[in-house]
Amino acid sequence: MVSRFVPALAFAFVAFAGVSPASAADDPVVAVVNGANIHRSQVHDAHKHLPAQYQQIPFETIFPGLLESIIDTKLAASDARAQKVQATKEFKDQMTRLEEQVLQRIMLTRKIDKDVTDAAVRDRYAQIAKELNSIEQIQARHILLKTEAEAVAVIAELGKGGDFAALAKTRSTGPSAPEGGDLGFFTRGQMVPEFETAAFALKTGEFTPTPVKTQFGWHVIKVENRRASEVPKFDEVADGLRNDLSREASASYIAGLREKAKITMFNADGSPVTEGASAKPTERPAEKPAEKQPEKK
Repeated sequence: MVSRFVPALAFAFVAFAGVSPASAADDPVVAVVNGANIHRSQVHDAHKHLPAQYQQIPFETIFPGLLESIIDTKLAASDARAQKVQATKEFKDQMTRLEEQVLQRIMLTRKIDKDVTDAAVRDRYAQIAKELNSIEQIQARHILLKTEAEAVAVIAELGKGGDFAALAKTRSTGPSAPEGGDLGFFTRGQMVPEFETAAFALKTGEFTPTPVKTQFGWHVIKVENRRASEVPKFDEVADGLRNDLSREASASYIAGLREKAKITMFNADGSPVTEGASAKPTERPAEKPAEKQPEKK
């Protein structure tokens, strides 16, 4: 059951939410506070401005809590006006900060509306699809053995016509043994380097003529198939692409403003920044991706 009180973060969104116009028939009065009407549209608009996790709650479920929050806001605001809080420096400073935040939000929204069009999203999708089509995937099987001698013996059996999948089931010590050593499709960068180099050097249907050593043991590898990377459907990635483009548009807008501006930064204590020192956050060294065992997850 949703509490009648909306959490503090949500309350902040409610307090500054706008009001969407609506007809009287579709917008009934849902509360009257000291003679002032509160309409359903105000509660509905507040719901739309909540953080994402609260927007997932059905409107009718969260309605009582939102209405209580709007009532509380109106009561507190009325009391503040009676005490002439709006004339204080504290109020004016906060309104200035709020005004700048709203102005920034409006400008970013305009930039996004201008740049992030349906055509732009389609273009980004086409670009990614082209890149994925150029990335080769291979389907391989492998037989993992403890010693080089065991691997050499398996290769000898394969040379005499032995069935790779059958040998993998009976000889391999890897977790893919029950599936005949099948690792499915993978691209470069998903396997440890020694395994990857050997696998991608093979033609379809070939197996390694000599054992391949990795940190996991000795491998005999066979390539079953090759294909371009799969391209997801547009509808599956459209929202994500739009979000990416929106972030890029926002960053580009801010970067452009910074290039034209004269900005002087100081240390937290107000002292000048030492020549050559940087005010940007400390950068962490890039972490090397963890190498994966040649077993499909």
